This record gives sequence, structure tokens and C-alpha cells, in this order.
Amino acid sequence: MDTESQLARLGLFDARVPRYTSYPTAPQFSEAVGPSLFRQWVGAIPEGSPISLYLHVPFCRRLCWFCACRTQGTSSEDPVIAYVETLKQELALLRDTLPQGVTLSRLHWGGGTPTLMPAAQMRDLAAAIFDVVPLGKGAEFSVEIDPNEIDEARLDALTEAGMNRASIGVQDFNPEIQKIIGRDQSYEITRAAVEMIRARGVHSLNADILYGLPNQSNARLADSVQKLLSLSPDRVALYGYAHVPWMARRQQMIPSDTLPRPEERLDLFATAQELFNWDGYVDIGIDHFARPSDGLAVAAKNGTLRRNFQGYTDDTSEVLIGLGASSISKFPQGYAQMNAATSGWVKSVREGEFATKRGHAFGGEDRLRARIIEALMCDFAVRTEELVRDFGLTRARADALFAPVAEKFGSFVRHDAQGLSIPEAGRPLTRMIATCFDAYAMAKTGHSSAI
Repeated sequence: MDTESQLARLGLFDARVPRYTSYPTAPQFSEAVGPSLFRQWVGAIPEGSPISLYLHVPFCRRLCWFCACRTQGTSSEDPVIAYVETLKQELALLRDTLPQGVTLSRLHWGGGTPTLMPAAQMRDLAAAIFDVVPLGKGAEFSVEIDPNEIDEARLDALTEAGMNRASIGVQDFNPEIQKIIGRDQSYEITRAAVEMIRARGVHSLNADILYGLPNQSNARLADSVQKLLSLSPDRVALYGYAHVPWMARRQQMIPSDTLPRPEERLDLFATAQELFNWDGYVDIGIDHFARPSDGLAVAAKNGTLRRNFQGYTDDTSEVLIGLGASSISKFPQGYAQMNAATSGWVKSVREGEFATKRGHAFGGEDRLRARIIEALMCDFAVRTEELVRDFGLTRARADALFAPVAEKFGSFVRHDAQGLSIPEAGRPLTRMIATCFDAYAMAKTGHSSAI
């Protein structure tokens, strides 16, 4: 039986499973976590420690049909300007709660389209952030940049504020595919944006590209990847397009009969992977690639790669605070998510309270299982010695956790005295293997294709 047939037998081409940017995953969050617990967790941050901060700006000039993010369209700057004023109020609430001496190891502006902000407002927001919590030594300040929504003035404002990493979404450069997914962004516009970014001394560049898009073929994807490689990004996220029109209504604009079959998706990924490897990029986890000198590649090599809501990261901070509507925070004690409805978030903040709406407080085996899943997603291996040392697990208990997985997946996993690992042939199954350690019931319709 060939490898594809074995993968099919194990259900790879039919499964819908989490991406595991958190554990437990967001569908398991409940309203048991609210503003008071969020304040308590913020107040428990050790004085003088480094944290990460994520700011969510949920506005776009146009709503791309492929996107399942929480965003809303706007034809003017007015809603964005009003929203950022509320963000500044939320930052003031954080300042009143945050312990002394805390600094930023990572700052990320995401969305949506943060670059919809006028240049003056970008400067104003950055100043408000650093008034609450300054950038620490060696900190990374990254911003998601839409090449269609950027100019010299806004880039000047961002770089003067300290931005030292930029992230651009590419998705696909083929005009026919762009039309069917509602994303008009030419290679020339993208290249011009990259040149403006690099001209300002920002040499760290991330890029996102998608496989599994409608009418996408190996030849078309190869052409898009080669165009992207000509821009020399430092790291690339190669995400599988998640077609979930029951969750993201705008995706109903995309005819489902134009989508590649799961077996074709696997081939598309392999095509792109081969091109990135040929160009010297190393594989990072299940869907990222990086130059060997990039921080992600270094972290993957030395075993410090981590996973969070933005994907893979080399950030080792114990705390990630998310501000803005729908943003999610991670603490050693659990997860907290702000109200996803912008109007509800605005109301709470303007009334002087955090808009924390839901989350999850860790209990039971949550931390143990989270670490097992993260280790598999990052390193394709979980070591029994680490679980014994850090979680007080017995070797017998570890073996009891691993043995059923080894039996189910056969030669696609390896179970030995060191722990559980996934050899290269089994890596397309990684998310499915991870679900074996998920103690929570999963609604299959709530997740994306396993490949």
C-alpha cells in the first residue's frame, strides 16, 4: 500500500481538526472567565518581567471572500480613528493593573488591516502603548501590512515608532484566483511595498501564502511561490485555505466545486514545500518556512519553538496580552478573550472595564496536554523525560498516553523509551495525532481540513 493510500485509510483526507494555536481550543472557552479574572491574572504578572502584547484592529477597506477572520469593512477612516481612541482607553486600564517594571518582548499589530490608520494616529497609538509598557532590549515590533493600504508616510510613522518586522499577506498572485477569492493584489504592488519596507531598514519580513484555493493548480501555485521567493522573505507561513462558509458567510461567494480535493491539497503543499526547500528555507513545524538565520529557524533548531494564536513563534514570554475586540490573551493561569462584537467591546471599555467575555482557566491535565500537543506541533516529538521533570508524570503514565497513538498510527509514529515522535512520512497527520491528546469533545464542523 503506497503512502497516500495509507494516509487515506487513516482518514487524513476526511478529517476536520483544530490547528492547535491553543489548548484547549477557542470553542472550549466559556463565560466563566470575565473581567475580574483577567485583572487578577494581569496583576499576578511578576514585576519586571517581559510580556507580549497583541493589538487587534478589525477593519478592512474591502472584505476578502476567503478570509474567516473577525473583520468588518469600512470605506472611511472614521471608524478606525474612533476604534483606536477606545484602544487607548483600554491601554489606560491596563496601565492601572499592570505590575511595575514590565517590558515588551513582542508587540504585534494585527487585524484586519492596521495600516488603515493614518500616519498621525499610528504615532499616537505607539506612544500610548510605550507610555504603559516600553519595548525591552531586543524586542520585536511587528505589523501586518496590506500592500494595497500602505504609503511612504505610514511606513515612516511605523519605522519611527520602532517597527522592525513587517508581515504581508500574499495568498496567491494569480489574477484569476485573486478574482474568485475577492483579493486584488498584484505582484507589482506587493513588490513595491516590500521595497518601501526594506528601504527603511526593516529587513525582517514575514509573508503568508495559501494552498487549496479555488482553481489552484500545482503550476499556478509554483508560479506564485517563485514570485514570492523573488521578494526574499525571511519566513513564510504556507497555510491551507480553510473553507468554512457555515462560520464565515462571506466564503459563500466562493463556489465549492472550484476547490481542490484533499488529495490535491496534499500535492499542492508538497509542491510549495519543495520550492521553499530548494531556495534554502528550512521547514518550521507543519506549515512555516524560514531562512536558516531567522529566529524561527534558530528556535526550531535549539528546541525553543513555541505556538500561539499568530502561529509559530520564537517568543518565550509566559504572558501574551491581547487588546481590542475578539483578541485573546494567554497567561500561566489560562486564556481570556475580549468581546468579539466591536460594539460590545467599545461599550465595556468606555464604561471603564475590560471587555473580557470568555476564556478558560487551566485545570486537571490542561497544562500537560497543552505541552504534549505543542511539542508535537513544533518539534514532531514529545520527550518523556520532559513530562516527568516538568509535570511530575510517571513513565508508566506517559507510556499509557502514547501507546494507543502508536497502535492507531502504526509506522507513522515512533514510540520508544525517549517518548513519542512523528517521522517525516507521518507529518501530514500531525494535527490528527495531536487530537489524540485532546481531552475535550470536538465538533467536526468547527474546524478546518486536516490537510
